[in-house]
Amino acid sequence: MLEVFRSTSSKLILLLVIVLVAILQYQFWLGEGGYLPHQALMQQIQQQAEVNDELKERNRILAAEVFDLKNGTEAIEEHARLDLGLVKPHETFVQMSTISTNYKPIYIDPNAKVDLETNETPPSPDIPD
Repeated sequence: MLEVFRSTSSKLILLLVIVLVAILQYQFWLGEGGYLPHQALMQQIQQQAEVNDELKERNRILAAEVFDLKNGTEAIEEHARLDLGLVKPHETFVQMSTISTNYKPIYIDPNAKVDLETNETPPSPDIPD
């Protein structure tokens, strides 16, 4: 079989076939529309489809809110109360604090005498029994 490749024309044909196969392989793997660019494009399509799904869900929620605002008064009233802090006539607004009350109150004796220069209580005189 090696005798076939001993002539110069056979060697040129073999070299030409190898070059053509290399060019075709390059086009398949790396060329425009090849396998690797195709895979990267498919990944981008998948990511964009996920973004589109999120946007469709957001649009659905917004469309429901628009429908409520156009057709019902509850959504408008809720918006006015929660976001704008409005109340109806003859209503009283009460806001509850969510801060914990785990503190100890300080008792200040109104009869205590304090030195105004040092802001300290002077020592009490010893009272005999």
